[in-house]
Amino acid sequence: MEEIEKNDFNLNISRYVSTAEPEEEINLTAVHAELVSLDNQIKSATQKHNEFLKELGLPLLP
Repeated sequence: MEEIEKNDFNLNISRYVSTAEPEEEINLTAVHAELVSLDNQIKSATQKHNEFLKELGLPLLP
């Protein structure tokens, strides 16, 4: 009863029962591993691309 009185006798359900859904947990270790893998793939592709550019006498990518 004290809680109801504190809420000025407002009986809205949302005042007393949370309807929020819990957030999905993110596995930071897995996300980090995926980012490292993608970064390595990008570096490898850039290096291969630069080899082709060099053969063609074109400016290389950074």
